[in-house]
Order: sequence, then C-alpha cells, then structure tokens
Amino acid sequence: MKFVVDTKGFTDIVDISQQVRSAVAASGVTEGVAHLFVQGSTAALSTIEFEPGAVRDLKEALERIAPMDARYHHNERWGDGNGFAHLRAALMKPSLSVPIEGGQLQLGTWQQVILLDFDNRSRKRLVYVEVTLSV
Repeated sequence: MKFVVDTKGFTDIVDISQQVRSAVAASGVTEGVAHLFVQGSTAALSTIEFEPGAVRDLKEALERIAPMDARYHHNERWGDGNGFAHLRAALMKPSLSVPIEGGQLQLGTWQQVILLDFDNRSRKRLVYVEVTLSV
C-alpha cells in the first residue's frame, strides 16, 4: 500500500497517522507490524507529540544540527542548495516500524507518525506501508 503527501519543504512536518491507520485497517492484519518508508533522499519518518510547541522545537533543533545556510559540499557540486535537506534526512532516516495489536497501531497516547520534508521546495512524497502478520 502507498499514499502521497503534499508537502511545502523546508522542514515541513506532516501528521500521517490517519493514513497509516487506514492502511493497517485495509490490510486486515490484527497482530503484526506496519513498516513505513518514504521515497526520496530529502525526507524522513519519525514520531512525535504533534502539537505546535513540540513541532517547533524539533524544527529548531534540526536547524541547529544542520543549518540551512551552512556550507555543504553537495551544494557546491550540484548547485541546488539543498545540502542541509540531505543531511537532515540521513540523520532522521526514511523508515519506521510500528507494532500492531488488536488491529491498532501501538502508538503512545500523545504519539503520532510524522513525515518530515526537508527539501527546499514543495514535493509530492510517496509513503509505502507494508503490513506484516506476526507469526
């Protein structure tokens, strides 16, 4: 299963929990794991309490770790200005696995699944969800 997420870039953080829940429900699997993967080298997946303060804190932390205006060798080679995006995506990672019990994602009370788009332009991000049955 897969779905597309429209993003704005520049560390756009999108709650994709509902799309993942829908994929799990469509799979019919009640005990297993949802494996997620976002296509592209400037995006990542993670979890967070998706509220404005925590989202802002994450964006600010990533800016401190890999500032947009720093010198990146990738930018010198390609001239596309998104070296920071590649570095942030590599640090955050493109995949995530979430256990499923009783047909439900086993997320914490305040935990949501998020897609992070670090590129320096808007994108259509393709997220794959593979649901596997526990044996």
